[in-house]
Amino acid sequence: MSDTSGLITPALVDLHLAPADKSEALRSLAQRLVAEGRVTDLDGFLADVAAREAQAPTGMGDGIGIPHCRSPHVTRPSLAFGRSTRGVDFDAPDGRPADLIFMIAAPAGADDTHLQILAALARRLMDPAFTGALRDAGSPGAVAALINGEEAPAVVPATAAAAAPAAVPETGAVPDPGVDSGLRLVAVTSCPTGIAHTYMAAKALELAAARAGARIQVETQGSAGTTVLAPEVIAAADAVIFAHDVEVRDRARFAGKPTVDVGVKAAVNRADDLIAQAAGLVAETGSGARAVAPVAAASASAGEHWAQRLRKYLMTGVSYMIPFVAAGGLLIALAFAIGGYQIASAPSVLGHFDWTSSHSWAAMLFQTGKTSFGFLVPILSGYIAWAIADRAALAAGIAGGAVSVAVGAGFLGGIVSGLAAGFLVLWMIRWNVPRAIRGIMPVVVIPLLSVAAVGFLMFVVVGSPIASAMNGLTDWLNGLSGSNAVLLGLLLGAMMAFDMGGPLNKVAYTFAAGALTAAGTTPDAGSLKVMAAVMAAGMTPPLGMALATVVRRGLFTSEERENGKAAWVLGASFITEGAIPFAAADPLRVIPANIVGSMTAGGLVMAFGSTLRAPHGGIWVLPLIGSPFLYLTAVAAGTVVTTAVVVLLKGLRKPAAQAASNLAQREPVGA
Repeated sequence: MSDTSGLITPALVDLHLAPADKSEALRSLAQRLVAEGRVTDLDGFLADVAAREAQAPTGMGDGIGIPHCRSPHVTRPSLAFGRSTRGVDFDAPDGRPADLIFMIAAPAGADDTHLQILAALARRLMDPAFTGALRDAGSPGAVAALINGEEAPAVVPATAAAAAPAAVPETGAVPDPGVDSGLRLVAVTSCPTGIAHTYMAAKALELAAARAGARIQVETQGSAGTTVLAPEVIAAADAVIFAHDVEVRDRARFAGKPTVDVGVKAAVNRADDLIAQAAGLVAETGSGARAVAPVAAASASAGEHWAQRLRKYLMTGVSYMIPFVAAGGLLIALAFAIGGYQIASAPSVLGHFDWTSSHSWAAMLFQTGKTSFGFLVPILSGYIAWAIADRAALAAGIAGGAVSVAVGAGFLGGIVSGLAAGFLVLWMIRWNVPRAIRGIMPVVVIPLLSVAAVGFLMFVVVGSPIASAMNGLTDWLNGLSGSNAVLLGLLLGAMMAFDMGGPLNKVAYTFAAGALTAAGTTPDAGSLKVMAAVMAAGMTPPLGMALATVVRRGLFTSEERENGKAAWVLGASFITEGAIPFAAADPLRVIPANIVGSMTAGGLVMAFGSTLRAPHGGIWVLPLIGSPFLYLTAVAAGTVVTTAVVVLLKGLRKPAAQAASNLAQREPVGA
């Protein structure tokens, strides 16, 4: 057997899967992977699968479910297969239970060769002949041979033949349509894990284009690597389809093309509609754009509200900023722990470093962390601009963020400069310029004009007012005391718990991190209290859920109890997302409990006056927390409140259900 074969063995096939629910199906298939040595930690792997399920349903429709994840507990790319007579609910868009369940397990660091196998499998799942053969297979060995590509489907089932007139070769080539409509399309597909949906969407678009008599080439930006569309192919295309759940890389290449922009599952489930929509856009705008080579562009998702787009832009900037916050903040916090707050005034370690002096090491850590913090606002601004207009806007965004720091406008100024740079460049790339200068637009003209314009905006127009606002915010935070501080802690706590890693959570965290940069060297600055409150409130939801699974095990499923074990570590490490599997299963009870508990923790931290200079770390940065005992008391109180509320709400559900059952039993027949 070669290194690229053996994705599945007969021992990983269950032709009589009969679970009570989805969690039991996942556990049954995962146990087969463990038994074959493909997974080393059952509970850890199931927690990773549950986290992926919480992002979006993995039911694909047509009776197919593809739970999948990347996990450090997977030893090699593998697949476990289950066939269920009564089906398992994977929240498919067509509402049909999955009778074919493919559990795809990929190592966290899988190589490209193995990931290409998984990509090929994902494409084959869109072939009705393949899935029909799996439904008819009589033995685990036959299933394993089909999936490993050792055996081709012998007969195309009648239902499959009606569903798809032609199969697309695994190379991604488009079948020659019977009637060529003349429509030329390109597409990009991508999903968060880049394992399944990316390639299924590509195959679905290829099949739909073939049915419509169109020609399409698809660039799959997934884990198995990307074969980039050639510039001449893009230039010749009439329209573009983006089917993605993560940002399309280098979407600048598609400027000026009519664009259909949707989520990746839309391509899997309604590819024919997307092809028709693209054809309609071409009919409206004409195909004259085909001859125009793109410079740079980014198009908003079709039908997406402006507020949703704005949130996406801001969250993109925040996601790229957070590593700088974490690295810089932790280094500064360690420097203060080693050398005290006076280390901030130490001379540069360049030429003054003593290898045997703890003071020199502390100064080096502080100066490195401070340098990392210096990139925070430029990176925030640059990637906000990038999210709007792709890489053509990076120069203006980063330069605008640097000017914001120079004039004292801080992270608020970075947001303004990023938005200004992005929309300015988005307007500039739509200019109809002579062909002679089109080639230098993205490398000379756009950077020159946009950097100058954003610099003028920040230096002359809005920089000073925003700097005044930032100074006022800093003074207000430093002066917080009493009821004002507690109210702010309550508000930040509610935001941290409401969506557990989503936009509101990130807004609260960004507010605290931005204030942290202005904290200076004052040991009890108000901004340090804000950071402490935010981290405590973020730790509480997973800790509360973990405790609840211990004190009232009967209220939780076996899968939730297993997730509770991981939630202890996640909560202690300030990873609020550890509560997501619980919220996804029972949002009406879990989310309110999380909010009340996090408000308790945030309010108490502000009342106690605990401080935190590190922007992350949970209990692992306890030596860097001011008033650590009171801080732990606040976290413990929030955890207990979360547990009490969720146990109360879940407990009320069961008596109500029992009462309804009793009433139904007393109801006379025929009433």
